[in-house]
Amino acid sequence: MMFGHDFYHGSIRRYVVMFGNLFNEMQIGRFDPGGNRIQTLNVPISYGPKQRFVERALADPTLNRSVSVTLPRIAFALNSMNYSPMRKLNSTLKFRKGTNDAYNKFSSVYAPVPYDFNFSLYIMVKNSEDGTQIVEKILPFFTPDFTVTMKVLPEIGVNLDIPIELMGISSDDTYEGDFDTSRRVLTWDLEFLVKGYLFGPVNQSNYIANAEINLFDGLESLDPVVTITKP
Repeated sequence: MMFGHDFYHGSIRRYVVMFGNLFNEMQIGRFDPGGNRIQTLNVPISYGPKQRFVERALADPTLNRSVSVTLPRIAFALNSMNYSPMRKLNSTLKFRKGTNDAYNKFSSVYAPVPYDFNFSLYIMVKNSEDGTQIVEKILPFFTPDFTVTMKVLPEIGVNLDIPIELMGISSDDTYEGDFDTSRRVLTWDLEFLVKGYLFGPVNQSNYIANAEINLFDGLESLDPVVTITKP
């Protein structure tokens, strides 16, 4: 066991799931010249690098092969993790949970280590109107950050406010081959910074179940007059 501990809280996985859920179940509309909505499309979201989905979309310009990617689509990926010394907490600080079923132990964990998780969100569409709809549904909530209350350590019931900061936005128009026969993929790249924490092992400690106090009659007495036991 590394450093004498064997533990796994699944924290990084929780951050990935939390980030993806922010952009789940997104919809866009198609409108006629009069501005009336004639169609509503669900925008699926997947985890993976941008190049994977762009290559699959460009591999089938006629949309006849089942390997082609249906657009619009959202993809996201965790790119990197960096220690954040500016958010470091006191190392001796502890998070505690009450007694267990036996009422004689409690769980505790030392202050978490702050880490910044860099995520990329990719929006892939066939036309610019679809892309601007999706982007406009996201940007107003980031000023430039959006805070999510998250169960970072369910074992002892620790909930923390996790800021998600929008770092930058860019767009790219991609074609494969000539402009007449190739399929167009318009992408928007949004970079996010998730200010999270990673916890160490959870420790089990015993409560003091009983305490005895001896009361003496005078300074020279060696035998206690009374002994008080406090549960």
